[in-house]
Amino acid sequence: MSSLFPVAYAMAPSAGAGAQSGGLGAFVPLIAMVVIFYFLLIRPQQKKAKQHQAMLDALKRDDMVVTTGGVHGKITGLTDSIVTLEIAPGVKVKVSRGNIAGMSVAHTKPE
Repeated sequence: MSSLFPVAYAMAPSAGAGAQSGGLGAFVPLIAMVVIFYFLLIRPQQKKAKQHQAMLDALKRDDMVVTTGGVHGKITGLTDSIVTLEIAPGVKVKVSRGNIAGMSVAHTKPE
């Protein structure tokens, strides 16, 4: 069988070659990937979540907000978990506080 695949047998690593390069050197690429993922993905996501939570904690009546569904409205009531929004004159909806995406920049007509 060695005559059929001489190149494969010649290029195959010997049994002792893998043991010589082991140790910490094998984990360096894995550690580098974890560090890169932390700084490029995890850390910015945590920072954005903290900013969103701070915005949710700072909500008050008469703030103009937009929900994650895209509904713009003015806050008319607040509890720990529910926000009441007035989306049109006399039309109020209740949404979870976590579904507030951000402050609205919608312009209203001057009165």
